[in-house]
Amino acid sequence: MRYLLAMVLGAAAALAATLTISAPLSSFVVNLFTFESPDQVSNLEDAVFLATSAFALIVGFVIGWMVGGKFEEDDEAV
Repeated sequence: MRYLLAMVLGAAAALAATLTISAPLSSFVVNLFTFESPDQVSNLEDAVFLATSAFALIVGFVIGWMVGGKFEEDDEAV
């Protein structure tokens, strides 16, 4: 149960972050810098987008792992 909740909440958190904050955050970070080529803009935007989504995935996984641990403790007590 712990693994299932961790995977489901991790995927849900990554999806929510991708749809809500990843794009605006990557645009905000790109606007902070000046660039010499469009490729540099694209690379930084992609990196920030991916890092935001990956961070949300990890946070969701950890929360799911902790919540799933509560169910696991109840099973062991019986």
